Amino acid sequence: MNDVRYDHAAVTLTNGKVLILGGSDNNGYLNTAELYDTSTSIWTTTGNMNAARTNPTAVLLTNGKVLVIGGYNNNGYLNSAELYDPSTSAWITTGSMNVARDPPAVSLLTDGRVLAVGGESTSGIILNSAELYDPSTGTWTTTGNMSISRKGHTASLLPNGTVLVAGGSTGSTYLNTTELYNPSTGLWTADPSMHAIRGYHAASTLLNGTVMVSGGTNGISYVNSVELYYLS
Repeated sequence: MNDVRYDHAAVTLTNGKVLILGGSDNNGYLNTAELYDTSTSIWTTTGNMNAARTNPTAVLLTNGKVLVIGGYNNNGYLNSAELYDPSTSAWITTGSMNVARDPPAVSLLTDGRVLAVGGESTSGIILNSAELYDPSTGTWTTTGNMSISRKGHTASLLPNGTVLVAGGSTGSTYLNTTELYNPSTGLWTADPSMHAIRGYHAASTLLNGTVMVSGGTNGISYVNSVELYYLS
């Protein structure tokens, strides 16, 4: 890469290039971004974000643009959001979240909206709230709250259009509980708990729609176990 960076975000674009953005280096927080061309193995710089962001969340939208939300910089946790347009290499600001979240779990819904849920607020409160971004209007609207506040959780889109949120931490307790979000109603329902308590883990949706949850921490030790979630 052209810049040393950590706590950044990466997204694969529809043209096959990889967008790297934000993070930090030895001098502070970064607003820079760069592109990796998989056909040439060459990195090139692209437009800078409007705000420096460490630990941001980035999502590829159905229109090919990239939504970047949250993170933090010298101003604290951010509720601001911006869009990267690969056709112009430019960033434009879009609607801000209703609350700053570091970091939320995010899922792209089947209708093109983006669900952002949980995270930690500027005041240090772990959140159970959720909100939806509509790319057609560039605005965020609140939706139903989870039953449990969570940070370090994951959000995975399931084949039926619902979203599985798993694990995380309330700030004092690590969790094995899961919840399902129904975009058509905006409501959450409890789902079977994982076998292991875990937060800051990884979740991957497999080709058959099964969700694989791996690793993480339970607050006492790191976890090497892996479990599979099957939609009933």
